[in-house]
Amino acid sequence: MTIEQLRNVYESRPFRPFVLHLADGREIPVLSREFILTVPSGRTVVICQPDDTLNLIDLLLVTDLEFQPGTNGAGRRKRK
Repeated sequence: MTIEQLRNVYESRPFRPFVLHLADGREIPVLSREFILTVPSGRTVVICQPDDTLNLIDLLLVTDLEFQPGTNGAGRRKRK
């Protein structure tokens, strides 16, 4: 994965939470735009979690981005 690909996801409007899948099998959720930071070289990202855990991720180890189905109410039936 390149920093440009990740920036495209980061800058999408509205932001959609996603999961980074890593080569070692880990899954790192990115819940909000405010929870991700890139370093100047562009090869490493820092992912913050709600419990203050930090993940330092080498983008070369990211194998996939997974988007969860939207929760904006689209596709829901209205109650009668």
